[in-house]
Amino acid sequence: MDDCIIVGAGPAGLTAAIYLARYHLDIRLFDDGQSRAAWIPESHNHAGFPEGINGKVLLRRMLEQAEKYGAQREEKRVIHLERNADGFIVGTDDATYRARSVLLATGVVNRRPEAMDDDLHDEALARGLLRYCPVCDGYEVTDKKVAVIGTGTHGCAEAEFIRTYSRDITLVSPLPKHDFSDSCDRKVRAAEIAAVDGPIGNFAIEGECLAFDTAEGRMKFDSVYPALGSDIRSELAVQAGAECSKDGCIETGDHLETSIPGLFAAGDVVIGLDQISHAMGQAGVAATTIRNHLAEQQPLRR
Repeated sequence: MDDCIIVGAGPAGLTAAIYLARYHLDIRLFDDGQSRAAWIPESHNHAGFPEGINGKVLLRRMLEQAEKYGAQREEKRVIHLERNADGFIVGTDDATYRARSVLLATGVVNRRPEAMDDDLHDEALARGLLRYCPVCDGYEVTDKKVAVIGTGTHGCAEAEFIRTYSRDITLVSPLPKHDFSDSCDRKVRAAEIAAVDGPIGNFAIEGECLAFDTAEGRMKFDSVYPALGSDIRSELAVQAGAECSKDGCIETGDHLETSIPGLFAAGDVVIGLDQISHAMGQAGVAATTIRNHLAEQQPLRR
């Protein structure tokens, strides 16, 4: 039986692996390769990297650090999780494992524009023509021509946020018509944000811009932010019986333990700011709590 199984190898999962391995615990780190951090062309708000750092490079360095202390990443997708009298049963595509505790760092998945194919999406993302996190990289679009794809309360809020970086913001609906409340409409007009109806399609990189069709014709922008929401990967927590919020985030206490004793969660799958630094901080708290709980059950002596 493992002391802890970590599900997910993004910044939260890898930070937890570093902590737990340095506590001399027996751990497994399962990863299906879907960390959003790998999408980051270059992060400039991660402390300690004044020149910025690529997301894949950051993940590789974190994994190397975890492996230095004995952690091992296994490329497996976890499909089953249940609590039993001894701890947890964790099922992957090809095997079943047992653990005294489990940490879920499964993250979320951003919803992409439906009309954009994968190759174009990845190239636009790598070139900074497509962006998902204005908190992370809003600074990089300062004074540029920016589109936000979205509508309703969420789309309006994201457009208003990005408006603090540039005067040239266009909120484009993915639907034939914008779905605005009177309040949203007033805010958009007050901020001088252009509102354009959809539908949208025929995405293409044209020069140094990302272009697509709208109800008002073809438009192109220096950067485009999809504000289409995200899917929270909390299915395993639900399977195990843990409490989740109405939007699907895993609910935890101050020390990141869920409503199921011994089951922890950290990172974007938990309610909070979708930021690497925040995920890493949560993982450090969760890992230390896991260590202390295990020590209460039986002495951790070498």
